[in-house]
Amino acid sequence: MHLELRHLRTVRAIHEQGGLARAAETLNITQSALSHQVKALEEQAGVELFVRRAKPMRLSAAGMRLLRLAEQVLPLVAATEAEFKGVEAGRVGRLHIAMECHACFDWLLPVLDIFRRAWPDVDVDIRQRLAFGALPALAREEVDLVISSDPEDVPGVTYQPLFDYAPTLVVPAGHPLVAKGFAEPQDLAGETLITYPMERGRLDVFSQFLTPAGVEPAHHRQVELTAVTLMLVASGRGVAVMPDWVLRREVANDELAMLPLGRGGILRRLFAAVREDDLSQPYMAHVLRLSRTEPLRMLRGSVA
Repeated sequence: MHLELRHLRTVRAIHEQGGLARAAETLNITQSALSHQVKALEEQAGVELFVRRAKPMRLSAAGMRLLRLAEQVLPLVAATEAEFKGVEAGRVGRLHIAMECHACFDWLLPVLDIFRRAWPDVDVDIRQRLAFGALPALAREEVDLVISSDPEDVPGVTYQPLFDYAPTLVVPAGHPLVAKGFAEPQDLAGETLITYPMERGRLDVFSQFLTPAGVEPAHHRQVELTAVTLMLVASGRGVAVMPDWVLRREVANDELAMLPLGRGGILRRLFAAVREDDLSQPYMAHVLRLSRTEPLRMLRGSVA
């Protein structure tokens, strides 16, 4: 038996309307066309699907089985069609994010909280395991947005600037560098440098400060959590370099001091990498706009 969606819609309409005339009007076809469709369907099934002698016209036992199938299938089809319309209108989609920036959770989570209220039908996720292969994952469509400060030439990928930040040295309050007011690369040659567990090339302190000067810290220790790193620094067990937005809450901490890297400091830019084809999505434009404005409004603070 070859069933089509129109057959299921026909069975449901006749059951609900109680006759061919009203069902044909509901289905927007002629009564003659509907009658021929019912006859062809019954010939396929090999049984009568309707009791025509009854007033109103009602389903036979076999027809009731077909109605149960229609009641299961048609709502699923309608829901799928609605989803497709939502995708076409830009209301429905996927926003899976990977970050090459370990500390970006501080500003990204508040941004996503605002975003998901405006776009409840967009599937939002953060793919942490892809942090170190984020851009290839973007090209493979495993993720839809990558937060990065190191743009690479990837076909089909565009980089949207978000905001600038300053990598900042945090030291114990009594550290000799406090009197100097800033740090030079050689000042870290005798220090234990505490960093997030990332590749050196993706750590600003190495890529923008130490490596170009040919300087290595005395010791390099990796720590996952920002709070633990700051406790270690406060207790004199090392120094760290973090984005200024991470240190905003520590301005009043009298156990810590924050210093620029170099006399004039270093300024870096954070980008959102997205596939060029996705830029036209309304929800993508919105999350990019939030990512440019909300971190500056909510999170940026001066560091002393």
